[in-house]
Amino acid sequence: MGETRRSFDPEFRAGAVRIVRESGKSIASVAKDLGINAGTLANWMQMDRLAREQDANGELAES
Repeated sequence: MGETRRSFDPEFRAGAVRIVRESGKSIASVAKDLGINAGTLANWMQMDRLAREQDANGELAES
């Protein structure tokens, strides 16, 4: 039997990213506090960083 994937609403994702950015805590620490996988939070952080770069440049950032 496979695992059921949890889904997180955009507000939860944004809040988790904001906690990491504003608190100075590590991704692993915040993920543990929120009960989510650190890799998941790291992905959200990367998506946030790319979105901020895109907004700053007014165009899609190259990876």
